[in-house]
Amino acid sequence: MKVGSLDRIGLRRKPKQERSIQRLDLILTAAAAIIAEKGVSAMRMTELAVAANVPIGSVYQYFPEKAAVVKALFDRHASAIQAKIADAFAAVESLDGVLEAVTATVDWHYDEYRKDAACLGIWMGTETDQDLLKLNIEHGKHVADIFEDTIRRVAPELDVADLQARTYLFSHLIGASIRLAVVSEPRLAGRILDEWKRVVRSSFLSPVG
Repeated sequence: MKVGSLDRIGLRRKPKQERSIQRLDLILTAAAAIIAEKGVSAMRMTELAVAANVPIGSVYQYFPEKAAVVKALFDRHASAIQAKIADAFAAVESLDGVLEAVTATVDWHYDEYRKDAACLGIWMGTETDQDLLKLNIEHGKHVADIFEDTIRRVAPELDVADLQARTYLFSHLIGASIRLAVVSEPRLAGRILDEWKRVVRSSFLSPVG
């Protein structure tokens, strides 16, 4: 299947019966464990079948290739992140609250990726495949939309040139800063995140010009 086709990274079939749902969950749980230990690039479909204790045919019954497994895990992960961020920003009532929520998002993401190697592995794995990278970018846009909608709700009068572009950029940079921090030793990671949060507080809502 060619790059650029979502067929190559989508589920071949969606399970409907409870037994099939459980088997799919076993495969994804095993995949997350392998990715946490070795990373996406080292995972093999045959190894995944053994780890999940299912026939290799069962793996290919749902997933045409490894990238499809990563997508399924990423979809779960991204949906959980978006829901958590949406809940947090729903309670924001001021621009100061926006800044606090954004910096809290940085800390929360960092803690999640530090304690769960699978999360980081899945996230980084999306950067090795063109179609998966597009999904990651779309995820960043969903997060940016939450930022933008909140700002417009609490401060409709705010004159920030091209707020859409700014929230999109900051959403992307939040991911990059967290990824850099997670792969750094803890003391340096703390300094990286502190520097980035200072940038957020001073620049995220600053007027242009």
